[in-house]
Amino acid sequence: MNASVNAAEPVEPVEPVGPVEPYGDRPLSWSRTVAREWVHRASVAEVLLTDVRRARGDGFEAAASWPRSHPTFPRDGGELHSPLMVVETLRQLGICLPLRYFGVDPSASLVITDLHFAIDPAAEPRLLSGATRVTCRIVVDEVRHDTEGAVAGLRLAVDYLAAGVCFARAGGGARFFAPERYAAVRKGRAHSTAPRYPAGLDRPEPAGVGVGAAHDVVLGLAPGGVPGADGATLLVEPADMRHPYFFDHATDHLPGMIVLEAARQAAALVTRGRLLRPTAGRLKTARFVEYAPPARVLCVPHHATCVFRILQDGHQKAFGVLRYQ
Repeated sequence: MNASVNAAEPVEPVEPVGPVEPYGDRPLSWSRTVAREWVHRASVAEVLLTDVRRARGDGFEAAASWPRSHPTFPRDGGELHSPLMVVETLRQLGICLPLRYFGVDPSASLVITDLHFAIDPAAEPRLLSGATRVTCRIVVDEVRHDTEGAVAGLRLAVDYLAAGVCFARAGGGARFFAPERYAAVRKGRAHSTAPRYPAGLDRPEPAGVGVGAAHDVVLGLAPGGVPGADGATLLVEPADMRHPYFFDHATDHLPGMIVLEAARQAAALVTRGRLLRPTAGRLKTARFVEYAPPARVLCVPHHATCVFRILQDGHQKAFGVLRYQ
């Protein structure tokens, strides 16, 4: 089965938010965030979506506020948002839409199975003095149902616009597991909280992987290892198990955004900073990535692309490609 790119455990019961608009007759609002329960975040500071509704005709539309300064994705002093903001917005839409519009039970585990994104560097918004207002146009298709008629999966395709200009596209698939089904899938492997990794592990310098501080590094080096061209000595081991984004709430396996960020950091490290900020990428998972033993990152750069694989316990857990300009 396809397993999690980012399974989100329900943080707490979702509160009713009033009647859902059939379509938008008013401008989208960026004045306040949606309820954090709708995007499975414990901290309101991590919520990017501010408005989600049906669009006139087919599909949906949403507003997202990308802050100029955000602890999740520290920037390097440039004038662009992190490309992972595109992916995080997709992740939040992949939770909010099924819960609000497709009858998925709040007790279900929502699992994004695969994702892709592409950014147009010439069109993407530059950082201004305040937050960037992003409009999302979403198409939902391939809606699948289980034997009892409940929605069991779907796919999203999202266009991202700023000031009326489309600057990015992303998409992916999601599956939904009732509590008993998820418990059966995870039997014998689930852990309620992330472990504490041993202190003293060698890690790359933050600047070498394009992050602002040591706690944002999600790679470790195998004892005695020096990363080579194939990245065989790189381990997925976050430096900060209380990171405000990666560990916003407890999960029973390694969050998928860590997997993607580990691949990005590995590409930066093995190319000595040449491949630092991807403008496109694709991630596919085959199995859940567990907290232990630490998964390995195999990273092979070629010109403006980097192919990566995540290995653990003798299995390929995830794979993908990052592209750069």
